[in-house]
Amino acid sequence: MMVPVPDQATLALDPDRCYRAARSRDARFDGWFYVAVRTTGIYCRPSCPAITPKRHNVEFHPSAAAAQQRGFRACKRCRPDAAPGSPEWDRRGDLVARAMRLIADGVVDREGVAGLAARLGYSSRHLNRLLTDEVGAGPLALARAQRAQTARILIETSALTMTDVAFAAGFGSVRQFNDTVREVYAASPSALRGRRGPAGGAGTVSVRLPVRTPFAGRELFGFLGARAIPGVETWDGDTYARSLALPNGHGTVTARPAADHVLAAFCLTDWRDLAPAVGRMRRLLDLDADPVAIDEQLGADAHLGPLVAATPGLRAAGSVDPYETLVRAIVGQQVSVAGARTVAGRIAAAIADPLTIDHPVLTHVFPSMARVAAADPALFAMPATRAATLCRVARAVVDDELVLDPGADRADAMRRLVALRGIGPWTAGYVVMRGLGDPDVMLDTDLGVRHAFAAFGLEPAAADRWRPWRTYAMHHLWATL
Repeated sequence: MMVPVPDQATLALDPDRCYRAARSRDARFDGWFYVAVRTTGIYCRPSCPAITPKRHNVEFHPSAAAAQQRGFRACKRCRPDAAPGSPEWDRRGDLVARAMRLIADGVVDREGVAGLAARLGYSSRHLNRLLTDEVGAGPLALARAQRAQTARILIETSALTMTDVAFAAGFGSVRQFNDTVREVYAASPSALRGRRGPAGGAGTVSVRLPVRTPFAGRELFGFLGARAIPGVETWDGDTYARSLALPNGHGTVTARPAADHVLAAFCLTDWRDLAPAVGRMRRLLDLDADPVAIDEQLGADAHLGPLVAATPGLRAAGSVDPYETLVRAIVGQQVSVAGARTVAGRIAAAIADPLTIDHPVLTHVFPSMARVAAADPALFAMPATRAATLCRVARAVVDDELVLDPGADRADAMRRLVALRGIGPWTAGYVVMRGLGDPDVMLDTDLGVRHAFAAFGLEPAAADRWRPWRTYAMHHLWATL
């Protein structure tokens, strides 16, 4: 049975539409909603291979946390807690989506609900009401669901003691950890460890990052590899690795693409950083995009159609840190990709913190904005005006005049960026596109985009018909050059 491609209306959770998707086991809806079966007390992905229950025995929830909060346990067969995240939280720029991105980055675990609300500029009560109305669970329940998933990863793939797992996953006590794991997975932590697969080496954990198909993984990793900063990133044509500056310490990740997932091995100085590290890699690799919806619209265009058909599931590379993207965008003003890569590597070698984890190639984490602001501009190996812009922007970040994080308002960030001397529309748009994950950016002043438009005989106004996926359209155009 054919079911319409997921769109923004899906989150209204029309029961009949959801049931049709579940009955057809349509994997395109995994992560958009969850099927909870009243007779068994279990919740599943829409694509679960188990026998579809009768219509009157099921209910539908917009998040795993909502299902868990109502007493349902995760299916042991389809593992709904490991489904790709809803594309809505990446695509949308409203308050709920911004809150969801911050929760995924671990803000509730580090700063509490009050800290999350303060970042967004709303009261805790108002934020809780909005999240409960739209996602079916408040920020504490959403953070609890993420802690449970992190705990399961550590239990099954690491040699940490259960006590270490509990606190690394963000639980306040071992008892809370035990109770939550039993409630969510209908199994004790020791039982989950008994089903564990092969663990990584000492201090590492291997994670299978789910992804919606189709997935043009080789093209995505090639894009990142061409821009890999020496000492911070490396790409050998098969494996991508980079250093990570995380809330509690340093880390590294080594990743390889597959047809329907990315295999990522994390090495961390503090296990509390696992959830933020996973979330940042998902943003970097754009793993929560909805390629079916994107390709359906862009593929219908007379000019983009052949490009989409040649590379279905093309992703728009994001960022592990919007501030890193800001520095890279300024460095890359009016220089080639290779030139920007070289200059960024020299800056990292000159002012960045040395990596505290042994690695055969990686040597530094990307420099923080505080280090950039305090550095001598002569170290930046670029024109004086651009070096001055970099220092000026870094000081604005340090002074909290410019805030770029996963929960930042994209339109406001754009306005604040272009208001800074030395930042034009191209730089601001690039930061919002890659650093903040905006799917609808068109850099019409970009030289490569202009060449692609000329080759197709198009005017810049033609890009309006590609909304709300202009970022992906631009990546298809770049790929032709």
